[in-house]
Amino acid sequence: MGMVLTLVIVVDEDEAEAAMDAAKAASHEHPARVLGVILGDGRGTGRVDAQVATGQGWSGETAMIRMRGEVCRHAESVVLPLLLPDAPVAVWWPCDPPDDPATDPLGALGQRRITDAAAATRARTKAMEIQCASYARGNTDLAWTRLTRWRALLAAALDQHPLKVRRASVEAERISPSADLLVAWLQDRLKVPVERRSSEGPGITEVVLETGEGDIRIARPSGGLATFTSPGQPDRPVALPRRAIPELLAEELRRLDEDEVYAATARRLAGRGATKRAQRRSTGRRTTRRTGGKTS
Repeated sequence: MGMVLTLVIVVDEDEAEAAMDAAKAASHEHPARVLGVILGDGRGTGRVDAQVATGQGWSGETAMIRMRGEVCRHAESVVLPLLLPDAPVAVWWPCDPPDDPATDPLGALGQRRITDAAAATRARTKAMEIQCASYARGNTDLAWTRLTRWRALLAAALDQHPLKVRRASVEAERISPSADLLVAWLQDRLKVPVERRSSEGPGITEVVLETGEGDIRIARPSGGLATFTSPGQPDRPVALPRRAIPELLAEELRRLDEDEVYAATARRLAGRGATKRAQRRSTGRRTTRRTGGKTS
């Protein structure tokens, strides 16, 4: 009676234990029925094995469901009867999500669909663009959740110093979905050029907003304590640690309605990706014409 939602975790066997541990920690804040779903080899005779439990540190019931054979193509028919009646459903892919979570058979069961482009094991450089291009109401990504404190600090800085921002820059690891989203968010909100720079990390290491009175800068070279610099004020330390998956997951489960700011940011990033692809195709066609269709 005290459970507030059903959390469906679609995960590989290798990542199942870590994902269930993260869900257990998050369930202390959001009592839920947690269903881990492992899709095995889709060939052969269909088989479903399930391990069901309660207690042992969980705030609600839990089941680990392993499917093999033909039944893998109809996983939603196995999961649907196990959902809590009249309660929202969240679906989480800890590693490699489908390209379009909203049309995925399991994803279609959820009001909230949570992915994590930073954990992708394939197409890592494009993982975030793919998720943004297929954005649908209810989609979110933990790469966006990692930006909550960065965005709060930057918004507070501009409230404290209501200055006109001329341009901005974001410095982060070469492959950082969160940094790509932060660039898109700043572009969408400030309507200024935003440069993306590479660093050794970890994660995002610096954000600079350039104004006529000086730079607003948040620098976090070590992934823990950051230094906040603003015009006319002494530098001050700010706690900005990198957050663990259970904390990120718990934050996303607090809201099941559409995140309109993420939706706008996703559209911006998807549009930027489409523009880059069009430019590459155009450059390729021009190169082909110049070389007479020959390649080297």
